[in-house]
Amino acid sequence: MITRRIFLLALAAPAAAQPVFQDNGLAIRGFDPVAYHLLRMPTRGDARFTQHWRGAAWRFANAAHAAAFAADPERFAPAYGGFCAWAVAQGYTAPIDPTAWAVVDGRLYLNYDRSIQRRWERDIPGHIARADRNWPRLSAG
Repeated sequence: MITRRIFLLALAAPAAAQPVFQDNGLAIRGFDPVAYHLLRMPTRGDARFTQHWRGAAWRFANAAHAAAFAADPERFAPAYGGFCAWAVAQGYTAPIDPTAWAVVDGRLYLNYDRSIQRRWERDIPGHIARADRNWPRLSAG
């Protein structure tokens, strides 16, 4: 007697793409997400080095940055889809100023402006913890 076993692979449906803050279709208002990590400064991207990811156009200062992002976008993309991290900690979303930023434990966080960034800096771990709890609800719709 021959016994056959049939294995069914259940493929999970892809997770809904998280929203990305965009200004005229550009993520981070056209600034290079990789530059914050590698150059430690906000740097405008160049239209010649544009990639599309999660429904937004991401610009990079050079081909090397574009390649780094393509290889691991989750590493370089800002937290909370590039919305203001302080606002997400408060339970809502808000736009950002690309010059109000911080890289904390390898993750890029953006803020509405420098005034809000100073509020963010008063309790970065607490704000991150609250934002991490709020983001699933805010990103769902």
